[in-house]
Amino acid sequence: MINPKIPKIWYGGDYNPEQWDKATMDEDMRMFPLAGIDVATINVFSWARSQRDEESYDFTWLDEIMDRLAAEGIKVCLATSTGAHPAWMAKKYPDVLRVDYEGRKRKFGGRHNSCPNSPTYRKYAPLMARKLAERYKDHPALVIWHISNEYGGYCYCDNCERQFRVWLQKRYETLEKLNTVWNTGFWGHTFYDWDEIVVPNVLSEEFDGNRTFFQGISLDYRRFQSDSLLECYRLERDEIKQVTPEIPVTTNLMGFYPELDYFEWAKHMDVVSWDNYPAIDTPVSFTAMSHNLMRGLKGGQPFMLMEQTPSVQNWSPYNSAKRPGVMRLWSYQAVAHGADTVMFFQLRRSIGACEKFHGALIEHAGHEHTRVFRECAELGSELQQLGDRILDARSRARVAILYDWENRWAIELSSGPTKQLNYVDEIHKYYAALYEQNIQTDVIGVEEDLDKYDVVIAPVLYMVKPGVDERVERFVASGGTFITTFFSGIVNEHDLVTLGGYPGKLRQVTGIWAEETDALLPEQQNHMVMKQDWGPLRGSYSCGILCDVIHAETAEVLAEYGTDFYQGTPVLTRNRFGKGQAYYVASSPDAGFLRGFMSNVCEEQGIKPLLDTPAGVEVVERAKDGTSLLFIMNHNAEAMAFDAGSANQTDLLTGRPVTGHVTIPARGVMILERPAADES
Repeated sequence: MINPKIPKIWYGGDYNPEQWDKATMDEDMRMFPLAGIDVATINVFSWARSQRDEESYDFTWLDEIMDRLAAEGIKVCLATSTGAHPAWMAKKYPDVLRVDYEGRKRKFGGRHNSCPNSPTYRKYAPLMARKLAERYKDHPALVIWHISNEYGGYCYCDNCERQFRVWLQKRYETLEKLNTVWNTGFWGHTFYDWDEIVVPNVLSEEFDGNRTFFQGISLDYRRFQSDSLLECYRLERDEIKQVTPEIPVTTNLMGFYPELDYFEWAKHMDVVSWDNYPAIDTPVSFTAMSHNLMRGLKGGQPFMLMEQTPSVQNWSPYNSAKRPGVMRLWSYQAVAHGADTVMFFQLRRSIGACEKFHGALIEHAGHEHTRVFRECAELGSELQQLGDRILDARSRARVAILYDWENRWAIELSSGPTKQLNYVDEIHKYYAALYEQNIQTDVIGVEEDLDKYDVVIAPVLYMVKPGVDERVERFVASGGTFITTFFSGIVNEHDLVTLGGYPGKLRQVTGIWAEETDALLPEQQNHMVMKQDWGPLRGSYSCGILCDVIHAETAEVLAEYGTDFYQGTPVLTRNRFGKGQAYYVASSPDAGFLRGFMSNVCEEQGIKPLLDTPAGVEVVERAKDGTSLLFIMNHNAEAMAFDAGSANQTDLLTGRPVTGHVTIPARGVMILERPAADES
């Protein structure tokens, strides 16, 4: 439980009463109970309101809001306000301002404009956190701390350059080692003094955003910037923990956001929280995968849905309204995948600036007589009825997909073999094949314990970090099934190629070696021709993007290429290794192949779908105290029928027993409570 002061799924969101007069807040306090709101996130961007210069702090306005919320029975997620520094700070201490990728010094403006290595920012941000902790440590409304907001964005200023050199000295100790791992003999880049090292941007090593002449340098700069922003978070967290060690601390993450290594960040968070903003055309499977990544950051621990919009968002090219029922449906999708909160940005819609057209519980109409408010109130009532039935329930997945930010950075920085390769898309292809069959899947980091799973999938594991290959071999030798793909096992953690043949340190477990890789044009395809029927797999399937030309050493060949000069060579292999097996998929297959492939692999391990449902009807399980909670969610715009089975089960949302053939309404939700099946 995140905090026992709210023994239910939290329901609320970002609230900015400092933007309104007292009469408006009075009206908000009248309407919040109508919607079932029980938690408000406040003070997210109020640094300038509370501190007008170096010495002057005024929290009287915040006292009034905290006390008023407490009087109304609403708990507070209290932000530290450091997501946007004040204008006076930028004017007096310009070191706080970032330098962009092109070497331009920013002026005050926007919000993510603080250099993470600015001495000024690192002085005043933790001080603000300390003052807030000391002032509100005993406040009855406080349930969780929210540090800054949506960390992100890199800086290339002189402070960052100096600290990058310090970071490198700690990491590599000697210039000799640094020159080795960066391969600086290439293009005469040998460094003889730490001060010769400069930041990699458009003025030095990089161009076009993610292209670079020296992958090792650029890769380390991404690690450094992620660590620098994390250190800013930790400076505030440490001040808070000294004063309120018992109150949980979080900051809101952003799913597959590319710039920060969230697996490293999660180690320093009491609870993971994140902001979910799918577009109207985002596949629901991708949203599900994003939730599972957030759940996987802390080994399956439930997370907070910190932000979502109740209706429209404001930054997409086309900001479509959520259709009736979709807000409720997507909220339960988050809960199904591990969220113990449902929170919005925002509770009242702003009247000016760039978020005035971002949706809210209370729209510009200013009253409760709107479709959006009614839907939110209905959901609030349901969450009240559910109480603590779902809190702390966990996933019981037997399949996991490996995801690694540093691997992603390295692939994106790679000078070839194709610009069409997208690491997250390849991850999603495998996830979607499992999702569509209602097979529960975790998304985990490379440090996670593999022994909890029967099947582990590592698409495009280009970078194999120290020890990962050994852990994979132990997992397979003990009976596990491992799946990896083309462009895997190529480099080590420094982006240096592992010599001796691809897939490098994965060669023994996969039983193959790759001689070369062919990059296909977007309009080109090859084919995977099955050597014999295997379950639903039969005949030929299209594949593309990259085609590894591989040789089977100890592996069995299951499918071969259908065209080109490597026609008849292996494209799908299976290698028996100890008690388990490893598959190698040498190209990027179509969805039909992946669906059949994952069905076969799971059947081999006795992993069955949670339920057999029509397309668009998602099924997810959370388990708690010997009870299975089966979430059934219809993402279709029409009612769908399916067989719910004969188990003794009750829909928690209606209180009715559910057996046999049933119909779920368009965009409807069921939560079936039943005894948990023995997974042993």
